[in-house]
Amino acid sequence: MAKQGAKKMKDENRKRLDLLLRIILISSAIYIVARMAIMHSSFTWKHWIGFMLTSAAYFLPYKQLASMAKPVYSDNGELLDGGFDLSTGGICEYLYDVIYITVFVQLMSIISEKFWWTYLVASIVLQTLLSSSCGCMF
Repeated sequence: MAKQGAKKMKDENRKRLDLLLRIILISSAIYIVARMAIMHSSFTWKHWIGFMLTSAAYFLPYKQLASMAKPVYSDNGELLDGGFDLSTGGICEYLYDVIYITVFVQLMSIISEKFWWTYLVASIVLQTLLSSSCGCMF
């Protein structure tokens, strides 16, 4: 019975990570086509920096989620653990939030560069959450 639970957890995590990867790739493709190809005359070095920033903001949380969801196998290939449950709250929620905020910022920055300020607002909210949970101010 425990093996069924581990297999189910592994499959759920895989589906969740696949969906997240599709969201990231579609968002990046829309940005590349719209901003770099269609609006190429207004594309500057700042946009390259922004694209690299959003790529890092996608890669790091996704990599962390993927490592948390990594299943554990025995020496003979038997599934021992299906990985961490990615549907739980806590750090997983924050990692998802970073990815979803990045999708928003990347797509909305096609319309206006002022949407980059969303990262500043998000970091202030994160600082407030951290200071209230640990009782210290950063």
